[in-house]
This record gives sequence, C-alpha cells and structure tokens, in this order.
Amino acid sequence: MMASNPILFTTLLLLLSNVFMTFAWYAHLKELGTKPLIIAIVVSWGIAFFEYCLQVPANRLGNTVLTVGQLKMLQEVLSLAVFVPFSIYYLKEPLKLDYLWAALCLLGAVFFVFRSKFA
Repeated sequence: MMASNPILFTTLLLLLSNVFMTFAWYAHLKELGTKPLIIAIVVSWGIAFFEYCLQVPANRLGNTVLTVGQLKMLQEVLSLAVFVPFSIYYLKEPLKLDYLWAALCLLGAVFFVFRSKFA
C-alpha cells in the first residue's frame, strides 16, 4: 500500500499524527488543569513521542512525491480537520463560523501550493 500510493499513505500517517499532536497540545487543558505544570509537560511529551513516530516517516515518504511546501500545507489542512472536531466534542468548545472562514482560506492556500499538480 505504501509504495503504491505514497500520497494516500502520507496523508493517513499525518492524520494520525495530528490526532496525537492535538491531544498532546490541548488535552491537558481539560484533563490535567489542576495538576502541576511539570506533569502536564511530561504527559504531553509522552503523547508527542507517538506523534513524531508517525509524522517523521510521513514526511520522509511524502517528500518523495510532494514538495516540502505541499507537505506543510497538507499538514495544516489535516491539523484543522482534526482540531475542529476535537475542540467541539472533546473540549466542548462552541462551533464557530471562524472555523469555516479558516477552512476557506486553507482551501485557497491548497490551490496555490498544489496548482502545479493540477495543471
């Protein structure tokens, strides 16, 4: 699967990486808010380890078929795609219209970064 479709496999790895990253960056706000800061940092580092175990291979594989700019843009789109449901369902933040505007801006950025692939 990896060799036959590196963009799909890269996207899957980056998506999973973003799940870990989002938990590492934000879950401590809900789960460890009353614990000492050092506890939150160590727990977040532990979660981030798994993020990097997915993100580094994703970027190495993705760089065989995508530019670094395209990889970064893919990462940003996936980051927002993971963050919005996480903030709504896990952190119980309200859904904001600003998420839609951010997504539309990212779509424009995706177009410009990937337009050479579209031509």
